[in-house]
Amino acid sequence: MLDTAQENRTGQYLTFILDGELFGVDVRETREILDLPALTRVPQSPEYMLGVINLRGAIVPVVDLRRKFATAGTAPPANSCVIVLEVATADGQMVVGALADEVCEVLDLDDDQLRPAPRLGTAMRIDYIKGIGRHQERFMILLDTSRIFAGGELQQLQASAA
Repeated sequence: MLDTAQENRTGQYLTFILDGELFGVDVRETREILDLPALTRVPQSPEYMLGVINLRGAIVPVVDLRRKFATAGTAPPANSCVIVLEVATADGQMVVGALADEVCEVLDLDDDQLRPAPRLGTAMRIDYIKGIGRHQERFMILLDTSRIFAGGELQQLQASAA
């Protein structure tokens, strides 16, 4: 939920397209953006887990957010990219890749441009949504990455791939 105690707070969000919708993640969680690299599939991993990549010697799991959110969207376009995120988990920080159709831009959003997550009208789990941002005439879903990747599946996958 958004913290309404602070006035005139500005946050920066990396925005990206996923299945035709605009999403955003806190820019402080973003490490880098990669062209879609070669993936190593890990047997018996969850359906949304595309595999792992070697990122300068580190094993990084890559997640298809379409599958994680269980949207009935199209297949990712050929020019998809991976947003490498550093996510806070119960065990500390974890690096994970999230497949995106296209990265748009970094936006500064003030409090008056942020709204709490809607209780109805979304196919995604509501706890994955930090809030809704408004930029010009467009809305974006601001993701709570610590909740999306809170399950132990990613940590287990990273450990088994190591």
